[in-house]
Amino acid sequence: MPSNTEMRHLHRCVELAALALETGNEPFGSVLVAADGAVLAEDHNRVGGGDPTCHPELALARWAAAHLAPEERAAATVFTSTEHCPMCAAAHGWVRLGRIVYASSSVQLAGWLAELGLPAPPVRCLPIRDIVPGLPVEGPVDSLAEEVRALFRRLHSAR
Repeated sequence: MPSNTEMRHLHRCVELAALALETGNEPFGSVLVAADGAVLAEDHNRVGGGDPTCHPELALARWAAAHLAPEERAAATVFTSTEHCPMCAAAHGWVRLGRIVYASSSVQLAGWLAELGLPAPPVRCLPIRDIVPGLPVEGPVDSLAEEVRALFRRLHSAR
């Protein structure tokens, strides 16, 4: 179970996911936190502009590669509203970022989409560990997963 501080970061991820939804994007949000607890960067999904690769986890991996030394990246934690997709997990691994903590899992996301009668994403939902073996990963957090699920319901009921 994440600590109180980690839960604050996860709550911020859900807030960012809601902001993404409010701005015409899919509801995903992420926060990059240094080993000392300082928030380094945060972002939300931006695929509404037409580029389906504008995921916040990918943006944070790129930011980390440009701004952090390798040892700082390895000691950092990425908090995110939903478990990384394979593209974002690979970027995380290539940049050699540290731990990932997520509110909802890719398996949950796939189930929610199916529940809503929607097609599966174009890229298979896989656990992060299948993409980056040995990476410390924690999640899902049930109470927050329900909040993320509600965001996906809102997204697809509006369409």
